[in-house]
Amino acid sequence: MTERLRIATRESPLALWQTHHVADRLQRLHADLQIELVPLTTRGDQILDRPLAQIGGKGLFLKELEQAMLKGEADLAVHSCKDMPAELDDGMALCGLLDRADPTDALVSPKHASLDELPNGARVGTSSLRRRAQLLALRPDLQILDLRGNVGTRLRKLDEGQYEAIVLATAGLQRLGKAVDSPIDLLIVNAGVLGSERLGGLDDDALASIR
Repeated sequence: MTERLRIATRESPLALWQTHHVADRLQRLHADLQIELVPLTTRGDQILDRPLAQIGGKGLFLKELEQAMLKGEADLAVHSCKDMPAELDDGMALCGLLDRADPTDALVSPKHASLDELPNGARVGTSSLRRRAQLLALRPDLQILDLRGNVGTRLRKLDEGQYEAIVLATAGLQRLGKAVDSPIDLLIVNAGVLGSERLGGLDDDALASIR
């Protein structure tokens, strides 16, 4: 088993929480494992003035972490599986999936308790084409506006009055200790699942043992 494990992670508070969570699970199973976090900024974190679909969609939050592994600067990367493409690049492998957290989305609004209570034409923020389509199927009158940034940035924009409501992943809010009062069933593959990515061909039982 590897005695030293370097885990690449994005620098947002949620990404760091998720990576620490995986690291803690590994440490409990393998007390002699030396774990080091390698925080990185991805292209998806840097470009905030355009919708995700215009700059590449899925994979925007992975590439820099994968490059760190390919360069030998990290051994493992932790991702929200919903942000991962259906097929990884050649040479990469998925390992160590954790048990699924709450897979629902959450409507966050200072004044309205549910999607049905939003006024006609209300501004709802999301960066997801999938959420946009499902919201409009339920409420065609809504204005679905682009919303970028980490969870804290998105909540700040809501507080500033840029939106009547925003939609965020329930699991992400719960991991950051935020209350979730209005869950909504907007379906997505791999919602609530954390996964670890590594170089293909490595044989390390420690990575496959976390749940």
